Amino acid sequence: MRHLSPLVVVAAWTIGFSVGAIAWANDDSGLKPKDNGYRGIWFTLGQFSQTPYAKKFWDYGDKYSGGLGTYTAKHVPIAVYAPEVKKTFFCYGGSKQGKRYLYNMIAYYDHQKDRVPRPTILHDKMGVDDPHDDSSLTIDERGHIWVYVAGRGRKRPGFVYRSVKPYDVERFEQVSSDEICYPQPFSVPGEGILELFTKYTGVRELYWNVRKPDGSRGQDRKLAGMGGQYQTSFQSGRRIVTAFNRHPGGVPDRRTDVYYLETRDMGNSWQTIDGTTIRPPLVDAKNPALVKAYSDEHRLVYLNSVTLDNDGNPVILVVTSSSHKPGPQGSPRTWEVLHHKNGKWNVHHVTNSTHNYDTGPIWVEPDGMWRVVGPTEPGPQRWGGGGEVAAWTSLDEGKTWAKVRDVTCNSPRNHSYVRKVFNAEPDSPFAMLWADGHADRLSVSRLYFANRDGSKVRRLPYDMDGDYATPDTVEFPE
Repeated sequence: MRHLSPLVVVAAWTIGFSVGAIAWANDDSGLKPKDNGYRGIWFTLGQFSQTPYAKKFWDYGDKYSGGLGTYTAKHVPIAVYAPEVKKTFFCYGGSKQGKRYLYNMIAYYDHQKDRVPRPTILHDKMGVDDPHDDSSLTIDERGHIWVYVAGRGRKRPGFVYRSVKPYDVERFEQVSSDEICYPQPFSVPGEGILELFTKYTGVRELYWNVRKPDGSRGQDRKLAGMGGQYQTSFQSGRRIVTAFNRHPGGVPDRRTDVYYLETRDMGNSWQTIDGTTIRPPLVDAKNPALVKAYSDEHRLVYLNSVTLDNDGNPVILVVTSSSHKPGPQGSPRTWEVLHHKNGKWNVHHVTNSTHNYDTGPIWVEPDGMWRVVGPTEPGPQRWGGGGEVAAWTSLDEGKTWAKVRDVTCNSPRNHSYVRKVFNAEPDSPFAMLWADGHADRLSVSRLYFANRDGSKVRRLPYDMDGDYATPDTVEFPE
């Protein structure tokens, strides 16, 4: 097939037809260019609104903005540890020379040598600055890294890349261009990659597909279409679980309710938590997958993370709110865990936060300790997205929580979108990844990682002179 430029691909999608598998790459060798530092993308949604509070109208900034290199919670996973080479591979939304210009970046942290390479520019978004086009990744059983560059609506397609060599970020081949938004790929040895993603069909609906080891895939199949959904997911062997909400009337600002499904056979069948097999797509709000009807309480639901406890029971972490607008009107914004045990879903309160898009992961440790890390504390831009990062633990399966550490403090910019490293060892120095950025004005955005308890924070180098660099250890002022 004749090689096509990204602009031609976008134009093809814009006029309404799928280009299918496109053999496009920067050059025939697949060698990708490098950047000379780790610079996150800064973004503003541009949705400002006055909010009534205390009998006055106040402007509390954009609905969300700031350093969004690790955005969104619906791009899963963005980081995976490979024990075979003792490296954590991660992707993020980078910026061209620190400006509002998106590069899809891929890199790794070498645990043995305690260093990172100059990051690889996997895909140039050709002037797009929107982190909805950030990436996710998975690693197959042969060590090839698959990176899913997200599309946006039906105006911008998604791109799927595979590393030419195992555990290597130097050369990639483009496998296809597909309508894939919010990609969530999971490699299952011997069977391929289960792809969970969103399609814009007038609303945001959930789909899945299976990509074979040779890169081919079948027809997209709809999982849920209840006016629109967002989801987050997790993998344990062949078991892949997803938690999702719904958008009444197709309006994301009305997102509410929580649902749960899982598959153990690459999407050939889907089950609820009690083992009931459902027939996709789900189209009614009241269905067997429903976990909690937050709509009955007039609460909005923002999905953060889902995992499994040591007995294989699902644990879902969400933030709930009473308003989609920023500012105190939506308070309290509550971090909650929904845990299935003894045949029922139990809902427990973790803490309160200042913004709907405050995001962090949840872990269940081998010893039974539960851990949440995220920007739960007010940041320097109090009503903006993100804040100061804190670590919380529970010793009674989420019933009660205690803050054990301020991971960051006295920062000049809000920290946001703390993301989990999949397959990370419990004592890994690189268990989570996030970015900072000023929530109210254009700023630099630096990238950070930390161990699971948040006791040691490292910062990726913003500027690099050589091919490799050792990340700095960050000491936050008291």
